[in-house]
Amino acid sequence: MIRLHVPHDLSAGAALELDEGQSRYLAAVMRLSAGDAVAVFNGRDGEWRAVLEAVAKRVVRLRAEALARPQAFGPDLDLVVALVKRARLETIVEKAAELGARRIRPVTTERTNADHTRVDRLQVIATEAAEQTGRLDVPQVTEPVRLDRLLAGWAEGQEGGRRLLFCDEAGDARPILEAVADSEGAPWAILIGPEGGFSPREREALRSLPFTTPATLGPRILRADTAAIAAMALWQAAAGDWRA
Repeated sequence: MIRLHVPHDLSAGAALELDEGQSRYLAAVMRLSAGDAVAVFNGRDGEWRAVLEAVAKRVVRLRAEALARPQAFGPDLDLVVALVKRARLETIVEKAAELGARRIRPVTTERTNADHTRVDRLQVIATEAAEQTGRLDVPQVTEPVRLDRLLAGWAEGQEGGRRLLFCDEAGDARPILEAVADSEGAPWAILIGPEGGFSPREREALRSLPFTTPATLGPRILRADTAAIAAMALWQAAAGDWRA
């Protein structure tokens, strides 16, 4: 069944008017008609079965009928990733959504080549991935910040007790499966560096912080998109909802 993320509050009998993009998708691309059913979710009220009541090229109206799945959330995991080239960053965002990240937080570092990105475009990619994978929420993509600024806020307690898993390509850290083995249920963030790696100054600073946990991804240097996917998969296997 087609799944759509919607902003509306969801309850039995709720009327939903879709935006032009979603309306065009259902009417022109998928060629649905009145009486057909879709699944809708908003990240708050669970997933609902909804029926198309009116179909036009620019406006499709639905009515929510029955709760299919109550609201649930995956583990509290953020992905902090240095800006990289557009195509690779879009892949990272898509896979992070598929792998269950709650937030995707771009940062700039001393060796970051890209200095900006379209957060609105990345949010669309995250939303589409959430629709396709069956999750009941959509990860938030935040505006890029400097890594040193992010770490300063972390040190001031702005992240609460969240740990930061620092993927260090130097190769002298513990494997991720060991580094997070005893942290099931705890909030974490995974930090992935830029295409040129972290600078020596950044690596030294990260190693000195009490809330960071350095970990290695093995003997080979991985591209940022590969590293992000590998790190999230390993974290999910060790401490996330892949253990269920």
